[in-house]
Amino acid sequence: SILIFAVFLFYPFVKTVYLSLFMTNKMGQAKIFVGLQNYIDLLSSESFRNSLKVTLVFVVIVVLGGMLLGLIAAVLCNKAFPGIRVFSTAYALPMAIASSSAAMIFQIMLHPAVGIVNKLLGLDINWLNDPNTALYCVAILTAWLNSGINFLYFSAGLGNIDETIYERASVDGASGVQQFFSLTLPGLSPIMFYTVVVNIIQAFQSFGQIKILTEGGPNESTNVIVYSIYRDAFFNYRFGSASAQSVILFVIIMLVTLVMFRIE
Repeated sequence: SILIFAVFLFYPFVKTVYLSLFMTNKMGQAKIFVGLQNYIDLLSSESFRNSLKVTLVFVVIVVLGGMLLGLIAAVLCNKAFPGIRVFSTAYALPMAIASSSAAMIFQIMLHPAVGIVNKLLGLDINWLNDPNTALYCVAILTAWLNSGINFLYFSAGLGNIDETIYERASVDGASGVQQFFSLTLPGLSPIMFYTVVVNIIQAFQSFGQIKILTEGGPNESTNVIVYSIYRDAFFNYRFGSASAQSVILFVIIMLVTLVMFRIE
């Protein structure tokens, strides 16, 4: 295990930090030591600051949307009724779908001329080419993709809550809404914390659907940090800048995770 982590995690991480301190050639080889200049250039770049803002909005929508969908589905399937296994499988299915496949289907659904979304709503919107809607479309797709695993997490958490407390609450006259906020959510607190952390990390690392649907556009409205790293490294051949962005992304995720642990 240590050997695998060293080859695929520790060495690439150290190499990324190393490259972030250099200017590189088109092969990604370190050539000129520039110290922290790559970081200074990034923090003074309007494009990178826009990526940070876009990423923040994207992560908030994905985390809240994915967890809400998963929680609602888990609560709906928490009771035994005919066909429960079919519904449970359907709600968990998004976790088994590749982001690239889902993105291609979503692209057809949102097509301005033949897409089913415009047909059903009676609209004529070019969803993925409009800076005002593109980010929300990609974020909603990502939230749906994440909802499957969230459904399984919450279903497991609900299964660990003692049913007798609901019976006692019903006898005391508590409504379904009161039971949800006073019993269900507190009972899900440990799994909720884990799910929030995992969803934040997954949202920050989302890439495939953005690559297929928008490629960071239009007008960089969906240019999240991960896609910005990809574009700098493999289109502009600025591996030093891309490495610096990777380190910044790592620091952001680490700080968010530490804050979440502190709050919990």
